[in-house]
Amino acid sequence: MGNGGSKTWVLLAAGSKDWDNYRHQADVCHAYQIIHGSGIPDEQIVVMMYDDIAYNNENPKKGNIINVPNGPNVYQGVLKDYTGNDVSDENFLAVLRGDSGAVKTRGPKKVLSSGSNDTILIYLSDHGAPGMFAFPKSTLYASDLIDTVTKMSNNQQFSKMVIYMESCHSGSMLQGLPSSCNVYGISASTPTESSYACFFDELRNAYVADEFTTCLFQHIKTHDLSSTTLERQFDFLKKRVKGSTPCKYGNMQTGQENLCQFWGNVQAAGTREQAYHIQVNDAIASHNVPLRIQANRIQRERDPRRKQEQQRKYDVLQRTTRKIETVVLEIQQQCSRGCASASRRRAERNSACMDRAKLVGLKTVTEHFRTSCFDWHDEQFLIALQHTQVFADLIFSGTEEYRIMEAITAVRRRHF
Repeated sequence: MGNGGSKTWVLLAAGSKDWDNYRHQADVCHAYQIIHGSGIPDEQIVVMMYDDIAYNNENPKKGNIINVPNGPNVYQGVLKDYTGNDVSDENFLAVLRGDSGAVKTRGPKKVLSSGSNDTILIYLSDHGAPGMFAFPKSTLYASDLIDTVTKMSNNQQFSKMVIYMESCHSGSMLQGLPSSCNVYGISASTPTESSYACFFDELRNAYVADEFTTCLFQHIKTHDLSSTTLERQFDFLKKRVKGSTPCKYGNMQTGQENLCQFWGNVQAAGTREQAYHIQVNDAIASHNVPLRIQANRIQRERDPRRKQEQQRKYDVLQRTTRKIETVVLEIQQQCSRGCASASRRRAERNSACMDRAKLVGLKTVTEHFRTSCFDWHDEQFLIALQHTQVFADLIFSGTEEYRIMEAITAVRRRHF
């Protein structure tokens, strides 16, 4: 799909696993159905998802994934180019830059083989933190994403690119997109905000969608993509998304391109739905979802022993959250003597972009925290991602990396 000799290439990635994160893979499956239905051939679409939801033990309808209340099965026919542990930051970046030699998988090494006249659409959905997007067992850092996109632009591997990111703090991943590249990024939230899950399904005990993505798909299904620009789509999202604040980054001229350049001709494929107006409900900050779902497991369980086990898991979640909060607060206090307040630094970070050196510094510090204290690739410590904004505030304010790392090490000795 494209004009003349150009093609449209698509990369869809859900970075999470486990039932509590149902919505991220549902988002990606739905995105695939829209794009596949628009006429873009599967050879030009790459899908990355762990694939542990459709036949999960907790799924009451095996082989079925929905993304709206009482909606259609978006899992049926979806591509599974990379699943399980092959869903990683390294593979994501290798696929994006078309580097099949760098892909680590036992299966086929499908990549984006884009050229100078081609367009690229990227959509990602998962948990995030300042300068980070989580994969099941690895982390995609903003510095690595920006470096890859910049090199691809310099190597003329695309003519235009759009990136949609559904995650907490997603603005911090796209903030550094250079205006000199033809890349337009839309984030679900500012660099300092949570994104929001929505549509709690009682039968499944899961949030089946995310608010930003729901509004994005609503826009695509109710507008003529051949005459609607990325910029106008962003304006729509700014008005419709209530829980978080969508932001735009990169090359604003690319924002004047029509959506059909990236999403294909949805109307011609018969997937446009004039009546697709869904009212978002049950919205909840993403980091609160695990406790809510675990509380429901306790309430629904009738067997006394299993109920007691579910209560134990809930109590562990709460204790872990309190411990993470205590550790991060101590690190912050040790580093922040004489510095501006956290709220002031966070307000400044919303409007000002971290340069590459600071993004690399943030990667170094947060990796030290992850390997020393709480590895958020372990589901029980996932909430630690939410608290890494303290390190972003410190780096942004000019606190030296070594000071933060020394504080992390010192606090670790006291608590572990």
